[in-house]
Amino acid sequence: MEVSSKPLIDQRPITRLQYATVLICFLMNMLDGMDVMVISYAAPAIAKGWSVSPEALGIVFSSGLVGMTFGALFLTPYADKIGRKAMILVSAAIMGTSIFLTAYSTSVVALIGFRFISGLGIGCMLASTAALAAEYTPDKTRDFWVSFVVSGYPVGAVASGLVAAKVIPQYGWPSIFQLAGVATLMALPLVYFLLSESLEFYLKSQPRQALEKANDILARMGAGQLDTLPAKPVKRQGMPINSVLDGEYKLPTIQLWIALFLAFATLYFLTSWIPKLASNAGLSVELAIYAGTVFNVGAFFGIVTQGYFSSRYGLKRTIGVILILTGVLMAAFQLFIGSTVLLFVFGLLGFGIQGGFVGLYAVAARMYPTEFRTTGVGYSIGIGRLGGIIGPAIGGVLIGMGLSMVANFLIYAIPTVFAGIMTMYISSKKIS
Repeated sequence: MEVSSKPLIDQRPITRLQYATVLICFLMNMLDGMDVMVISYAAPAIAKGWSVSPEALGIVFSSGLVGMTFGALFLTPYADKIGRKAMILVSAAIMGTSIFLTAYSTSVVALIGFRFISGLGIGCMLASTAALAAEYTPDKTRDFWVSFVVSGYPVGAVASGLVAAKVIPQYGWPSIFQLAGVATLMALPLVYFLLSESLEFYLKSQPRQALEKANDILARMGAGQLDTLPAKPVKRQGMPINSVLDGEYKLPTIQLWIALFLAFATLYFLTSWIPKLASNAGLSVELAIYAGTVFNVGAFFGIVTQGYFSSRYGLKRTIGVILILTGVLMAAFQLFIGSTVLLFVFGLLGFGIQGGFVGLYAVAARMYPTEFRTTGVGYSIGIGRLGGIIGPAIGGVLIGMGLSMVANFLIYAIPTVFAGIMTMYISSKKIS
């Protein structure tokens, strides 16, 4: 039998095990999106109840992103040692516990602390699920499936937004954190009993009982059995970051990091501040939450559409065009102020910025080999999240200075366009 699972996965019809893996990864990203967005939905109520300034809220938003960055950079690489499934379980436990405890915060400092801790788990989840989806799906449709898995993120954001719009006005902002925490913790048994570890991980990393576990997966996929494990690939020396910045990976990695940094800055400005900006514009708390929800509805369709067009026309071209057009729409936002199509425009912004930036996850998943794929994806997300930290923080300062939604959108159109341009110039030969 081949030493790699790639021919098996590429040449055979997709099995129930593969579909189950993709769907569970999709679900975990739904919970990821929910846990990221609950603070944005609760922000107007917290600001009103505690008299919190925009600058202080910006620090709360950014503390979660700092945690995500630390998680992606320093925890995610362990997935290449302990396995993707184990890292998903650890991430979900961290997320669920800290999100639930956030409901009992009594100060901004406590909010900052709990957001940082939850960010550690959130930062690992996307990288682990994206890597696992890439390793269980055929080459021809891999970009679509990775994008589909990550599209769970805005679906979770939408679902939590719809719930938040109802429960926060009636029961107060702590209720949405309690619900989100319980939902995340309830997913742990599902992951433990039903999610399969990566076959490539068993064949190449070869942890304990790798042969037995690999043969169990092969049996469930209707494939032949292995008598022995293949020769273990030579392990690269040095720190994990050396792998993604070595030889042929160095230049495309830097290009990918720049594109993600810029896209994250805009994305997290929008996801963090759209409800608050809409509230400042005179919308009720419920309608302000719906503005963020519509943004994430558009994001789901944008991610899936991007995945489809990327499979047909190439990742770099598709993502680049989507991001550039999104920047143009943000620059023209003034044209839609006061219009009946304003909510639709929020949806288009979600379609573009999330559809484009999620495609960069697929770029990372395709660019790096199994031996350090989760490390490569994790570092890419971690570096990108540095932009995500800066984006909401600067947004808080700009809003505190009195800049309008139009002015903020015009400023953030610039990094969005540059992210699209940089994406088109990523030089990896593995990506079209």
